[in-house]
Amino acid sequence: MSEFFGSVWWLIVTLGLLITFHEYGHFVVARRCGVKVLKFSIGFGPALWKRYDRHGTEFAIAAIPLGGYVKMLDERDPDAVVAPQEIAGAFNRKSLGARIAITAAGPAFNLIFTVAALWLMFVIGKPDYQPVIGHVGGVAASAGLAAGDRIRTVDGRQIDNWTDAGDRLVAAGMAHQDVTLTLARPDHSERTVTLALSKLPADLDQQAIYDRIGLIPQQMAIPPVVGEVAPDSAAAQAGLRKGDRLESIAGEPIGDWREVSRAVTAHAAADRALALVVRRGAQTLTLQATPRPNPAAGTIGAPPWLLGIGPEPIEPHYDATLRYNPLAAIPRALATTWEQTRQTLGMLGRMVTGQASLKNLSGIITIAEVANASAQLGLAWFLNFLALISLSLAILNLLPIPILDGGALLYYLIELAKGSPVSERVQIAGQYVGLVLLVALMGLALYNDILRHVS
Repeated sequence: MSEFFGSVWWLIVTLGLLITFHEYGHFVVARRCGVKVLKFSIGFGPALWKRYDRHGTEFAIAAIPLGGYVKMLDERDPDAVVAPQEIAGAFNRKSLGARIAITAAGPAFNLIFTVAALWLMFVIGKPDYQPVIGHVGGVAASAGLAAGDRIRTVDGRQIDNWTDAGDRLVAAGMAHQDVTLTLARPDHSERTVTLALSKLPADLDQQAIYDRIGLIPQQMAIPPVVGEVAPDSAAAQAGLRKGDRLESIAGEPIGDWREVSRAVTAHAAADRALALVVRRGAQTLTLQATPRPNPAAGTIGAPPWLLGIGPEPIEPHYDATLRYNPLAAIPRALATTWEQTRQTLGMLGRMVTGQASLKNLSGIITIAEVANASAQLGLAWFLNFLALISLSLAILNLLPIPILDGGALLYYLIELAKGSPVSERVQIAGQYVGLVLLVALMGLALYNDILRHVS
């Protein structure tokens, strides 16, 4: 399956599962509170499939899978015809407590799904990498970290795998907080270092922060060994051969293949030869190569200069598994849900106050790509992804924006405080404001997605 169609398919699976669970929360609590449910729809637009149950509720799957809704009997609906014998089942006739419970049930079910998905992920076991450093750059290099170091703790918290280390470091970077790492050296000695993440620029997104930290796991390090030399290229003319290990380019040390392009770009110029120090067997040679302008320069991802070499292929294999027995997985799932909730709310707060970049908002394109990538990594990774998106949906829906569940809950809290419902005029005005805010939020997220692809 191609990456595009795979992304579309796993996006549909993701949204289908999470939207169904969210709307089922509203549906089941509404039924328990005696509200007549007219329609349960997954998606918007024309129905692709529908049926009716014995209560007269229509269940439908619609053509546009970007949401869903539960339509309840409500006298305020201008299209509703409420028979006298059905008045007791109208949503607007229910107590304030019942209306709050029905509205909050959707986000609550997303939280339940999050905990359940994480629990199952821990029971199945999520494959990962050992927290052993393979290559160091950026802030980590400045702090003195080195290849072969094993990350034991981050700010006193035990690290079991690379994902755990990366998540904690990125979270600290987003909060612009320095972190203390305990490292085990290859000789089994231990030392403590501090990463100055408080000095990172404020306008970085999560991926940029990870890149600035500069840590790559041992399994993902790409040795700077030439795997291919293009015929008639600058490298071929300089005498570079397959198997040569690049030690430096223009005096800049090379420890990982990712540094090759950066070094060439930084030092190349028209008709300027770069000194390439390479190790060939037991010999150390200095070759002179003049990179050539890239005809494709200016297109997405194309470097401006070319040497004409490629790395040896690597096949990283997982060497760690995060797994708990079914009982131990329960508190771990709850703790992970709380930690992710705290980090998400903290991020939202920093974006609102300008302490974090709005570039961190991701839209439907990124969700589709990550859904596909997670599915390819296996069930445990996909469950982890579903848990994160489900939690995000819960938090998003609880924002006090009219048109979302959080906006309705805000109205109910005002009603509780003043003793009477918010006027219909205020509710209608709020819906327009909420719609504008939601469209703006979605537009910004989509803009960020597109910008990531063209930058």
